[in-house]
Amino acid sequence: MTPIVHTEGESNTSKARQAWLKKSIGPNSAPLLQRDSNAFLHQSLSSPCVSTIAKAEGIWIEDLDGRRFMDFHGNSLHHIGYGHPRLKAAIAAQMDALPFAPRRFTNEPATQLAEKLAEIAPGDLGKTLFTTGGSDANEVALKIARAATGRFKTVSFWDAFHGAGMGAASVGGEATFRSHIAGPLIPGAEHVAPFACYRCPYNHAGPDVCGLACAKMVDYVLEREGDVAAVIAEPMRAVPYVPPPGFWKAVREACDRHGALLIFDEIPTGLGKTGRMFAFEHDNVIPDIVTMGKALGGGILPIAACVARRDLDVCGDFAIGHYTHEKNPVTARAALTTLEIIEDENLVERSAELGDYAMNMLRDRLDGCRIVGDIRGRGLMFGVEIVQEREGKTPGNALAESIYYACLDAGLSFKISQGCVLTLSPPLTIPKDDLDRALNIVVTAIRDAAS
Repeated sequence: MTPIVHTEGESNTSKARQAWLKKSIGPNSAPLLQRDSNAFLHQSLSSPCVSTIAKAEGIWIEDLDGRRFMDFHGNSLHHIGYGHPRLKAAIAAQMDALPFAPRRFTNEPATQLAEKLAEIAPGDLGKTLFTTGGSDANEVALKIARAATGRFKTVSFWDAFHGAGMGAASVGGEATFRSHIAGPLIPGAEHVAPFACYRCPYNHAGPDVCGLACAKMVDYVLEREGDVAAVIAEPMRAVPYVPPPGFWKAVREACDRHGALLIFDEIPTGLGKTGRMFAFEHDNVIPDIVTMGKALGGGILPIAACVARRDLDVCGDFAIGHYTHEKNPVTARAALTTLEIIEDENLVERSAELGDYAMNMLRDRLDGCRIVGDIRGRGLMFGVEIVQEREGKTPGNALAESIYYACLDAGLSFKISQGCVLTLSPPLTIPKDDLDRALNIVVTAIRDAAS
């Protein structure tokens, strides 16, 4: 079998991981790591784990040996930081008032949350279904698209991630989740190369000369297939990659021409992470369906949502979700309170401001560094692509991994994407001095690796 190349995150089985564990894991963490390895099924990106967590508060996680790390990954769910006091109080009060509701009954928090999402979503996005995870929310969206169009095919992008469920993995483009034991996948899931201006799969020098070839390929496939139900995509790729100007406007127009719906997966990028409530608002395009999750539960409880245009409420005779916790009042209260915190603490605006500051600081201090190929992002989701040399843009996977472990040693945790992109995604609540401290760690580790 051809070796699997994992690009979704750093390898948990590499020699570099084993070497770091041997020299860095403390005496209290080591036994739990071994018990975890013995008890859990092993899988890429999970068990065996990188370390333990005993505490999580604000931007910080702490292991059993008292080592503290600023968490610039957080599975993209810690927008308001870990353990926000207002959120914990709201959850506790809701558990006392109403701990659960069977899905055949409604309740005030669940209905309030659906109304709130309709209020903050632009356009006519106003009908909602809740799930316990983003993968399920995306599969609900696909079912709505099938019902509304009478079609079953989809167009999505290679390298995209939409979840680990069978349907979500089928429209995703990550080998880790869709290849080898994952198949056979659902039929009709067509893929095209994504926008990626630094490393263009269409071999163009940049968005100023390419004529938006990546958007034209979507249009081409929609026309050739003729019966596509939906295009599903991340409005900003969480690796991260920002779409070129005009990309989503062109895709929106192509969907309208060919009768396909446009589904945006905002699960990692939504709720203020990119400096707008939704990442697609940067591009002045409104989808037919949007999904969100991760941060919706405030970093404590699992909840996700699929929000569709009101006229897409066409599945009344079918069960398109039917989840046990579909209208759980406790998870709904967590989401409502999270949205209130984001609004009351002006975290969307804060994300935009701190994100601009971080990107400018990294570009200034890493200017000319021979192993830095690109620095990109929006808001508080930004990344540094590490290369072996800038001229050929050869991915610097081993360099990126060494930088990652150097940063862990210095007290900063994050994720590697696409094999060589240091992906930095701090909470929107991060104090500016902690952001400076983290950026200094990254810059130092990159410069050390370059020398």
